[in-house]
Amino acid sequence: MTTSIRPPVFSELALSRAEVDRLAELRGDFALMDSLLHDSTTRILAVLLAEAPVATHDANAALIFTPLSEFEEQTEFAFLGKDTDGIAYFAGFVGQSFASTSHVGQWKNLRAVGVELSARDAGLLVSAVALANWHSTHQRCPRCGVGTVIAEAGWTRKCPDDGSNHFPRTDPAIIVMVTDHQDRALLARQTRWQPGWLSVLAGFVEAGESAEAAVVREVGEESGVVVDPLTVEYLASQPWPFPNSLMMGYRARASAEYRSDEEIPLTVDGVEIAHAQWMSRAELLHACQSGEIHLPPKVSIAHRLIVDWLGEPLPLETSFR
Repeated sequence: MTTSIRPPVFSELALSRAEVDRLAELRGDFALMDSLLHDSTTRILAVLLAEAPVATHDANAALIFTPLSEFEEQTEFAFLGKDTDGIAYFAGFVGQSFASTSHVGQWKNLRAVGVELSARDAGLLVSAVALANWHSTHQRCPRCGVGTVIAEAGWTRKCPDDGSNHFPRTDPAIIVMVTDHQDRALLARQTRWQPGWLSVLAGFVEAGESAEAAVVREVGEESGVVVDPLTVEYLASQPWPFPNSLMMGYRARASAEYRSDEEIPLTVDGVEIAHAQWMSRAELLHACQSGEIHLPPKVSIAHRLIVDWLGEPLPLETSFR
């Protein structure tokens, strides 16, 4: 049985919040799922990839649910669970034609409103977006190429030809705050970002690789900095369903092999990373206040890693992703 989830550190991570019990053990009961879907108290969230209808007011936002009767006949649904009041929630996967005529002007991207949603709504939308993205890109069986059908209340796809079951894909990725012997932060800009946009380093975990090893490898590949593997410390994780990642947050320090008076050189590949630099807390605060740099928004775990190192809220918020 699923309970409310709070990461061990950084309990305020926007997309790690959840208050609805997924009740995964009920997904295989087709009759029950159909009954719940048609129950008058059930709430259904229309989802178009990373967007859903959301009502916004000042700094608050709330999901807008859609009656079953308003969905198109061919709509596929996924059971998201029940809340403590016993109310069931479903996601309805819709297309652009539905969005163009329903809840016009109220479709919001999870990246934009994730911080403003309640814990219940954030958890629902994260799951719905993750499933919507997966279903949209996994329409055929990877074994034989036959079109698959939705099963297990929206949490699997089944091949009608060979009977194989396929489950939502989640790609593990690391994201890390690296510091040097002066406790300066290593920040970098991806090649696809605008000048001045900076964040911490991140990358996907490769096949057969531990997350800790990925931290050492990715930092070395993207900046040329050698990380002391004994300093790699796990902090918390956050789902990032754009389209299907789980971001695992770490902090680490540059190798003690660097001399204490040495300026640790940075070497970027120019393919993924265009620029990298070491920044002290004073330098970062000044650059933020002057508008020289822009950092990740609150919805990201990158934002929280930077704030944790800085020791205080960022003086300037930007949303560059």
